[in-house]
Amino acid sequence: MFGWWRKRRRSPGGGEGATIATMKPGETGIVVDVGGGRRMIERLAVLGIRPGKRVTKVSSMLLSGPVTVEVDRSQVAIGFHVASRILVDVKAK
Repeated sequence: MFGWWRKRRRSPGGGEGATIATMKPGETGIVVDVGGGRRMIERLAVLGIRPGKRVTKVSSMLLSGPVTVEVDRSQVAIGFHVASRILVDVKAK
């Protein structure tokens, strides 16, 4: 909804964490956890989004539209609600 309204979550590793939905365009981080059911986790793994992978948010649309991320030099569009379940450590090098 609004940028100030979304809350950032802390990653288990101690760094600053966020979801892909709350990241800013151009921001990069490492996937820490994927929340959801087995089917969603498997679908995201096929797309290359799994724990330990580096992702970069390319763009997002207004009003809970799709979010485009770059993983392994390929761009993938995922839904806003799916992106809000993917926890990313944005301070990792």
